[in-house]
Amino acid sequence: MYLKKVVYFFMIFFIIFFYTCNSYASTYEYIWSTLANTNSETSSVIVSSDVSSNSLNLESTSAILIEQSSGQILYEQNCHEQLRPASVTKVMSILLIMEALERGDVSLDTPIPCSENARSMGGSQIWLDPRENLSVNDMLKAICVVSANDCTMAMAEYLAGSEEAFVQRMNARAKELGMKDTHFVNCHGIDEDGHVTSAYDISLMSRELLTKHPEITNYTTIYMDSLRNGKSELVNTNKLLRTYNGCTGLKTGSTGLALYNLSASATRDDLSLIAVIMHAPTTATRFAEARKLLDYGFSNYSAVTFGKPGDIVATVPLSKGISETVEGVFESSASVIIKKGLESSVTQSITFEDNLEAPIKKGEKIGTATYTINDEAIATVNIIANSDVMRSGFFNITSNLYSKWFKMMR
Repeated sequence: MYLKKVVYFFMIFFIIFFYTCNSYASTYEYIWSTLANTNSETSSVIVSSDVSSNSLNLESTSAILIEQSSGQILYEQNCHEQLRPASVTKVMSILLIMEALERGDVSLDTPIPCSENARSMGGSQIWLDPRENLSVNDMLKAICVVSANDCTMAMAEYLAGSEEAFVQRMNARAKELGMKDTHFVNCHGIDEDGHVTSAYDISLMSRELLTKHPEITNYTTIYMDSLRNGKSELVNTNKLLRTYNGCTGLKTGSTGLALYNLSASATRDDLSLIAVIMHAPTTATRFAEARKLLDYGFSNYSAVTFGKPGDIVATVPLSKGISETVEGVFESSASVIIKKGLESSVTQSITFEDNLEAPIKKGEKIGTATYTINDEAIATVNIIANSDVMRSGFFNITSNLYSKWFKMMR
């Protein structure tokens, strides 16, 4: 009887001690630095675009260069001017197809029928026949490599029931991405009144496609391939794939009214860039000026990377939970884009919230990574919980303490 009273006393003591200790979760700060010296001028480290300067002497009406992971604008020229996108429209159509794949609405093997409407599209096409079905994989290949209007229409009709319904989805997704200069009228880009977008908006949807669905480069980097057991040859309309080191895509477009457009992407040394050219006077000009933009970015900027999305940053103390800790991970790419020569001056400072308490949901923000040069913040990345942690009830606490007590007495 006496032994039982002693055990109960210590259990109550440890319950009180457990709550007392866990209620004082502190703010934890870790600093990793590649700092070699801090003599660089602060004003030179902030990445800024050459706004409206046309310092690259581009002939195209509109252009923009962004860094892919952050969306940082490195150069722009009339980037919000509304223009006809031609087949660059298909970047949004491809994005919706990839999102349908991610949701499981279709698989790469799903057979897609061809309607009479899709067959009659004209323009760039692979001459679909209503008597045949092609897989989503083959449809994507035809859309990305040869900009097939018939395949784009077939996919739109299959996924949404009609082109009109699919275009509604395109415009809704554009709104979600902040594409304020855009209004889609069709899914393929053939000239229609009111079908407009901007270089800036094209960069937004291109970035979304490449960052959220990097597997799309399995298609956008194909230069030559075939369909229908080799009967239909495909040659990519993006000539940069053969001539530009690190090119990963993305989409060309041209009509008599739109002239020559291009969303070009490339990656070198962990730096990924997207260059958009609109209303270039010739096809040679669009490729030359996309190359000029990409060269400008790779020559002048560098990526300093501390981690990828999902990388574990630290194990953080947590009170009142069934677990005493939770892993903090990067929500997005933990990197900064700076002018070359300043890579060693970047400092990363990581701070977690005060007094973290359960319940915590996976994906909930629990901290921040801040990047500075000479004490000036240049970027931030959220740190999120890597798992759910339920709040601990009396039974869980008692069970946990009993388990610990039993281990101590062994």
